[in-house]
Amino acid sequence: MDVLELTLKSLNWRMFFLLGSVVLFSSCAGGDDTPLKPPVIQSSNLFYGVKATFFVGVTTLADGIQFSASNCANLAAVTSSNPLYLAYSCTVNKTGDLIFSAKDAAGKEITNKTFTVPQPQVSMVTSLGNVVLELNPNAAPLSVNNFLQYVQDGFYANTIFHRVIPNFVAQTGGFNTGMAPKTPTYPAIELESQNGLLNVKGSLAMARTSDPKSATSQFFVNLVDNAFLNYSSASSPGYAVFGRVLSGQDVMDKMATFPTGTVNGYSDVPNTDITITSMTRTQ
Repeated sequence: MDVLELTLKSLNWRMFFLLGSVVLFSSCAGGDDTPLKPPVIQSSNLFYGVKATFFVGVTTLADGIQFSASNCANLAAVTSSNPLYLAYSCTVNKTGDLIFSAKDAAGKEITNKTFTVPQPQVSMVTSLGNVVLELNPNAAPLSVNNFLQYVQDGFYANTIFHRVIPNFVAQTGGFNTGMAPKTPTYPAIELESQNGLLNVKGSLAMARTSDPKSATSQFFVNLVDNAFLNYSSASSPGYAVFGRVLSGQDVMDKMATFPTGTVNGYSDVPNTDITITSMTRTQ
């Protein structure tokens, strides 16, 4: 982890090194005004939707110092695993830059450090090979959160790609072998088709019925650019894209080479099962 190298220029602070620990507190008037380095700020478990912990290299704070973290909800002090650091935890709610900062009693920022939260990734192991999916929670938080819940629960294990149409889509998340339906375990979500993400080849989108607010566990991968699936108007709301195939598009393309038929009234079902063995969040 990087050490923050910004300089504290406030005359109201001094660092004193006591037996290897650092105590940060208000100083009296006068004294040495030599600029000092701020404490080390480190992070742990910095992933979207997860409780992250931040460690600040001090043991005591001066009155009035407050910490904040952008894109991270409910920041609060927690017990530190290291006696030389104070610890704070919050739940990361966006990807990209996350700024952890401290302000003095007057509201002046005295130090900060920028961290980078990566996009969530999910490994999908199928009977044809492995596919890595990258999700975009900043654009489609409802769809991503819903999808990650199903992944975490192991819902997708042993589901099949039940609808595969060449030059269109490969759809899964709703049936086991023999087209035995799986019952969704979470309520349907709002449609997020106006989020700027398009139904291009390799994009990941929520499947739904004719009701725009009916998406649950089923999703599909676009095998080609499908512009007509994008939002057009209130009467043609399209389908919500929430991620993309990061690697393994060849596996998705291979699915479209399998002969299909009709099973229990459902068309475009591969004659040979294409099965999801497991789906695991990896980032």
